Amino acid sequence: MGLFKKSDEKLQNEALGELRQKIDLAKLPRHVQQVAHNELEMLSRINPSVAEYSIGLSYIDYVIGLPWSKKTEDNLDIERAAKVLDERHYGLREIKERILEHLAVKILVINKKPRILVVDDEKVVLKNLDHALSKEGYAIVTANSGTEALNRLNDFDFDVVITDIRMEKVSGLDVLEKAKHKYPDTQVIMITGYASVDSAVDSIKKGAFHYIAKPFKLDDVRDTVKRALEKKHSKRSTKGSVLCFAGPPGTGKTSLGKAIADALGRKFARISLGGIKDEAEIRGHRRTYAGAMPGRIIDEINRAQSSNPVLMLDELDKVGHDFKGDPASALLEALDPEQNNNFIDHYLDVPFDLSSVMFIVTANVADNIPDALRDRMEVIEFSGYTEDEKMEIALRYLVPKHIHEKGLSEYPPEFTGEAVSKIIREYTREAGIRNLERQIASVCRKIAAGFVHHEEGENIKVTPEAVEKYLGPGRYYFEVTDEENRVGVATGLVWTEVGGAIIFVEAAKMKGKGELILTGSLGNVMRESAQAALSYIRSHAASLNIDEDFFEFSDVHVHVPAGAIPKDGPSAGTTIAISLMSLLTGRPAKRDVAVSGEITLSGRILPVGGIKEKLLAARRAGVKSVILPSKNRVDIDNLPQDVRKDLDIRTVDRIEDMADLILMKNS
Repeated sequence: MGLFKKSDEKLQNEALGELRQKIDLAKLPRHVQQVAHNELEMLSRINPSVAEYSIGLSYIDYVIGLPWSKKTEDNLDIERAAKVLDERHYGLREIKERILEHLAVKILVINKKPRILVVDDEKVVLKNLDHALSKEGYAIVTANSGTEALNRLNDFDFDVVITDIRMEKVSGLDVLEKAKHKYPDTQVIMITGYASVDSAVDSIKKGAFHYIAKPFKLDDVRDTVKRALEKKHSKRSTKGSVLCFAGPPGTGKTSLGKAIADALGRKFARISLGGIKDEAEIRGHRRTYAGAMPGRIIDEINRAQSSNPVLMLDELDKVGHDFKGDPASALLEALDPEQNNNFIDHYLDVPFDLSSVMFIVTANVADNIPDALRDRMEVIEFSGYTEDEKMEIALRYLVPKHIHEKGLSEYPPEFTGEAVSKIIREYTREAGIRNLERQIASVCRKIAAGFVHHEEGENIKVTPEAVEKYLGPGRYYFEVTDEENRVGVATGLVWTEVGGAIIFVEAAKMKGKGELILTGSLGNVMRESAQAALSYIRSHAASLNIDEDFFEFSDVHVHVPAGAIPKDGPSAGTTIAISLMSLLTGRPAKRDVAVSGEITLSGRILPVGGIKEKLLAARRAGVKSVILPSKNRVDIDNLPQDVRKDLDIRTVDRIEDMADLILMKNS
C-alpha cells in the first residue's frame, strides 16, 4: 500500500509540475498568474480524491486557456469594409455609414502623430531631447519651466510628458500630478540629476511611467518613450463600442453583425438572450457550486480565442427576470465602456478586460430595454425596407441563393421583376424580407419538383401568371384603395414591433344614455385618447356644426378591428377624433388618406414616433396621402426620397385643419 501511495504522490507532483509550467508559459497578466499559482499551491496540499481537487484543476485549465492578451488585428482598409458591407446587404445606408465612421476613427487614432511635451530648465538638455525625438517623427513641444509646462497642459493634450523633477516654483512632481489629473492616459517620464530611492518611489506612486537618472543615454529615452506610447496606444485604439440595432424582424440585424466582423477582420460570436431569466447566464456561477460554469460572455470569448471579437447579444428586449435575478441588470457592467475593463465573472473571480470587445445588441423595440442599459449604447433604428429595396434584395441575393440551394443551378429559372413585385405585394406584408424569402424558396421548390416529375422544361421564366400557378391566389390586397369612403371610418397609421401598420377606426352612434363604448383590445393610452377626442368634440360642437346635445340621448361606440390583437399607444388619437367627427357631421372620411398623431383637449396635434415605418406601411396599403403633425416635419425631411415617393405628405397643427383635408363635403 505504501508503494502505491508513493506512486500516486509522484504522479500528482508530476501533474502539478506540468500545470505550473503551463501557467508560466501562458503569458497571463501578473494578477491572474498569481491567482493560478495560489490555486495550484492549494491543490498540492489536498488529496486528489477530494471533489475540490478536480474543480481546482478544471479552473486552472480554463484560466490558462482564456485569450487574456490574444487579439486579432483590425483590418483598417475602409474601402474593403465598404465593399464587404455592400456585397452582403443592400440599402441600410445610415448603419453602414456608422460602421465606416467607427473604422475612420480607428484609422485616425492609430495614424495620429504622437505629441510629446519636454520640460527642463537646462537649455542643453531641452535642445538635445527635442532634436533626438523630432528625428523619430514625434511632434515635440518644449517648456523651460514647470510654470510654462502647466500652461502647455492647459492648451494641448499630450501622449507623453518628459519632465525634470527639480525646477523653481513648480516642480516636476507638480507637472506629473497636473498631467495625470487632466489626462489620465498620458504617460509621464521623470528625469533628474538628483536620483534617489525616495523620489523614484514618490514618482511611481503618483503615476509616473518611468524614472531616469541624469546623465542619461538618448537611446534609453527613445526606448522608454516608445514603450510609453505603446501602452497609451493599446489603451486608446482597442476601446470597444456598444451599438444597438433596433427594428422589426427580418430586417438584417443579426446578419449585419456578422458582416461587420468580417469587414473588421475580427472573430464573431453570438449570444441569444431571448427568454434568459438567470443572472448566472451572464456573470457565471461561483466555484463553490457543483457544476459551476463561467457566464456566456466569457465562454463565447474563450471559444473565439480572441479578446476583441464582435460579440452580438441577440433579442435583448426579450430578457426575462424572476427570483434568480435580472440578467439585463447584470449586463450593465459588461456593456459600460467606462468600467468593463475590469469585468468580473463569478467563476473566474478575477477581472477580465472587455474594453476591446465590440458589442452589438439587437432588439425589436429599443424602448423595452431598461433605461439604464439603453443609456450605455448607441441605438441605430432599422425601420424596414421599401418595395424598391425588397425588389433589389430579392433579385440580387434571394433568387440566386435559392436557385443554388434548391439544385436549379444547371437550368436556372429567370425571375422577372413583375413576378417578384407580385410576390411582394400580394403574398407578403412585412417590414423585413423573411416571408419574401420563404415565398421565393417555395417557387423554387415547385420548379425543382416539376423537373423531377418531367413537368418542367429547361428555360423557365417566372412571370406573374406563373407565381399564381405556384403559390395560389394572392393573400393580401390594397385594403385602402379597394374600399369605398364611409361615414365614421377613418384610416390611421401606427407603429408596432414588426414595423408600421395601418388601422381602421370605426365609430357608430345609437340611442342610449351618454356612454362611450370602446372595443378592440385597446390599452389605457388609446382609451384615454378616445376620451380626449370625444371631450374635444363636445366642447367644440357648435363650431363643428354638431348638435350640442348629441351625447345626452346617445351612446357612441368606437371599435378598432382585429379585436384579438392588443393595441396601445398615442398614435391613434387623431384617427379616433376623425372617425368621431365623420360620424357626428355625417361627412364620409377619405379612405386613401391616413393620419397619425396624438390629440390634446384643446385640439392641438402632438408629434409621434416611427414616421419612416408608418410611411412604408402607407405605401404597402395603397394610401395616396398622409397627414402628420407639424412637429414631425424634421423626421420627414430626413427621410430618403424613395420612402416618400408616391405619397402626398402634409403636416398640420390642429385637428380642425386635419378634418378639412380628410372629411368630404355633405352632398
